[in-house]
Amino acid sequence: MNPPDHTPQATHNSHIQNPLQFTIHLPRHPNPNPNPSPYPNPNSDHFFSISVPRGKRRRGRPRSATPSLPPQVLHMPPFSNSNYSPLKNDNSNTDYANPSPTTKVVPDVSDEIIVINKDATNEAMIALSSGFPADSLTDEEIEAGVISVVGGIEQVNYILIRNHIITKWRENVSNWVTKEMFLDVVPQHCRSLLDSTYNYLLSHGYINFGISPAIRERIVSEPSKSNVIVIGAGLAGLAAARQLMVLGYKVTVLEGRKRVGGRVYTKKMEGGNRTAVAAADLGGSVLTGTLGNPLGIVAKQLASPLHKVRDRCPIYRLDGKPVDPGLDARVENDFNQLLDKASKLRQLMGEVSQDVSLGAALETFWQGSGDAVNAEEMGLFNWHLANLEYANAGLLSKLSLAFWDQDDIYDMGGDHCFLPGGNGRLVQALAENVPIIYEKTVHTIRYGSDGVQVVAGSQIFESEMALCTVPLGVLKSGSIKFIPELPQRKLDGIKRLGFGLLNKVAMLFPHVFWGTDLDTFGHLSDDPSRRGEFFLFYSYATVAGGPLLIALVAGEAAHKFESMPPTDAVSRVLQILKGIYEPQGIDVPEPIQTVCTRWGSDPFSLGSYSNVAVGASGDDYDILAECVGDGRLFFAGEATTRRYPATMHGAFLSGLREAAHMAHYSSTRALKKKVVRNLTKNAHSCASLLADLFRQPDLEFGSFSVIFCKKNLDPNSTAILKVTFSGPQRKSHECLRTTDQHHSNKLLFQQLQSHFNQLQELHVYTLLSREQALELREVRGGDELRLNYLCEKLGVKLVGRKGLGSSADSVIASIKAERGERKSASTSLTFKSGISKPKAGFFKQKVIRKANFLSNSSGSTHPNTDVGVKVVGSSISFTATTAPPPPPPPPTTTTTTTTNSSVGDKAVGNNIGSIQPSNSTMGSIVGNSNGSTSAN
Repeated sequence: MNPPDHTPQATHNSHIQNPLQFTIHLPRHPNPNPNPSPYPNPNSDHFFSISVPRGKRRRGRPRSATPSLPPQVLHMPPFSNSNYSPLKNDNSNTDYANPSPTTKVVPDVSDEIIVINKDATNEAMIALSSGFPADSLTDEEIEAGVISVVGGIEQVNYILIRNHIITKWRENVSNWVTKEMFLDVVPQHCRSLLDSTYNYLLSHGYINFGISPAIRERIVSEPSKSNVIVIGAGLAGLAAARQLMVLGYKVTVLEGRKRVGGRVYTKKMEGGNRTAVAAADLGGSVLTGTLGNPLGIVAKQLASPLHKVRDRCPIYRLDGKPVDPGLDARVENDFNQLLDKASKLRQLMGEVSQDVSLGAALETFWQGSGDAVNAEEMGLFNWHLANLEYANAGLLSKLSLAFWDQDDIYDMGGDHCFLPGGNGRLVQALAENVPIIYEKTVHTIRYGSDGVQVVAGSQIFESEMALCTVPLGVLKSGSIKFIPELPQRKLDGIKRLGFGLLNKVAMLFPHVFWGTDLDTFGHLSDDPSRRGEFFLFYSYATVAGGPLLIALVAGEAAHKFESMPPTDAVSRVLQILKGIYEPQGIDVPEPIQTVCTRWGSDPFSLGSYSNVAVGASGDDYDILAECVGDGRLFFAGEATTRRYPATMHGAFLSGLREAAHMAHYSSTRALKKKVVRNLTKNAHSCASLLADLFRQPDLEFGSFSVIFCKKNLDPNSTAILKVTFSGPQRKSHECLRTTDQHHSNKLLFQQLQSHFNQLQELHVYTLLSREQALELREVRGGDELRLNYLCEKLGVKLVGRKGLGSSADSVIASIKAERGERKSASTSLTFKSGISKPKAGFFKQKVIRKANFLSNSSGSTHPNTDVGVKVVGSSISFTATTAPPPPPPPPTTTTTTTTNSSVGDKAVGNNIGSIQPSNSTMGSIVGNSNGSTSAN
């Protein structure tokens, strides 16, 4: 699929022992990411960068693929970061983390490294174009637990298998690759690693996605897994829906419009008597990069070759004459130098640059350059400003100087391309056989531990999970009410991110009068406030099927365009075209049909695409992507992807990402239900399970230990704290300040110690947030001061195990389910980042799993009696309780049941059922046998 001349150059030495040692040619001056991710890859000691063109600087103007530059050689070590590495030699002066550009690393590898393909370098480059690092793991892979130990030989083998599977599928993306295809090349001792690798790539949508017949056949007609509602039938929603259907979920898509695609909209334009017909992309139109672009793969499955947007882009002056190419190149070079100065300025300003706009910096540098400029040069400078506003769909005065280009380092390589016939072909193919109910405008979403209710008009749809893919503009407007309200963290992220505007005028002419030798041309304006008005024209004559020309309106002009009468807009465009071509003796005919977009006024979008506004950062894209309701409500769309915002492929990839997350949460809940069911049957098993989980606490300090779900990064997620009282305590050597409160808590601590001195250990517990646990860990002064901070500052109650209640059972089950998914090492114990290493003698201690030693007058203890300990402030009480009978099973909830059958404007399917109007009580979709649908 990828042109060979656009593939990053690489050479491979077949004599090198290590199959992961590559010689990669990089540009002499790679453009580093000015805003690196705050979550660096913990398994990589170096950054592997490949230069990408400055797509945002010249998005409007076409640009070539990555140029071929004289190479620098980078040798990559195979073991990126690990406490154990065969490469590590204390007596060696070789720096493997930062290898010399001229020194070849000769690794001492064992025979355990498998050999799948001699051309490992080529497979690594293909994996790189798919979004993976060539020699390490992504954060997503680490979180998914694809290997038991980060670093080492297992990681090397995983990467080799991963790259090989991706390469095999990319060789023919119309096929469905199975795990069995790789049994002959993967040794027997790595079969479990093959399972992990294949399942990860499949569930996360890196292989076997799209619309080919072989992939469509994998969608089961009677899905067995839970119900899912997808809100929005744009690229994100369709990608997620298809992936979930492949994974066996029952999916229903609710779309407010009468069509699919969202902000990807191809309109069929035609003249009278069909004298001319063309497909006009009124929304997303350009595939920005083909290397690794998933939409390029879908286009290949459609057997549709892409049309490269040609580089030539003349710019015309007000009098219709073309700008001198030399002057154009000089001003563009000056403009890029201003951007470089702005980049250096933000580095000098540090955090202060977050409050400064990019526009302010550029205007200052331009005015302070001291060079005299004429009107034409000023017009060219304003044209480049308009092009930059087009690339970001926002005013430069509102773009963040610090982070406006935070995603540039992730730009897809390769050419910018048009899809012949329009991108509507993509969404139509993706929507095939997906159950979509049109004209359902969602206004309320209720979510909680029991599931999700989505309200559209007077109808209520229920499901286990829901995916919200509405544009950022809709979220900003507040037209959808969330119950409960979204977390403040997410609300702040929605508010901080920018959502800009781009409009178009599409014109179908009787014939092509502008020539077929170019795809774009520009026009200057003498008014800076109107610099973005029809500043760039796209010719679709070679791909639309007819003589179609589209004029772009960006920046401030795009907002004014919303209220401009269509006749005035078309008259203005024709005036510009006549000024360019009539002096050349070319008549400009009246258009047969015209269309003016109003994306800012469209209630289903309220804008075009996102940007990083002043005060925002790339972190806000991650915040928008976070799910809420403990894995019940998810979010996707171009504004939820930090790497690929404001792009069609970004929206598509976000849908695949959330499909994987939803499947993970659903399977975890299913496993947790089994654990909870077992816990309710046997109270002793709960105590045993709790004790087992605390054998490897996630945090441990002094007499305190904590366990929590590591995959849930929410600081407010629930954790379980255990305080252990055992034997005489050593006096703290820390400097303590004597206060009455400290003295009181010290007596409390000693009281607990002396009261249970005859016991080997006593455990008391409490529930608290993960953030509170981290706060407690930072308290200095010993366990007495920590106890004071816990009870007085945090205000929590310490109780016996039974005092935790049923809410703790859910947390225990979640942690058990999560740890059950982790693949443990076969012969060694591995402690991952964030897990404290056990104290000396940890495994020799006798663990008391149940504190049931409360003596009565005769010195005996009831066999079903548990000690209940409550510590509030400085008071302590002891109670003996008898284990209650198991609680009854939770009530069942009526949910939507649908089959993955094709749905048109009305819901059709064997089990879609009738839609009941809601009254004072909750409505639902109840399946019937005839598949009829009655709307209110």
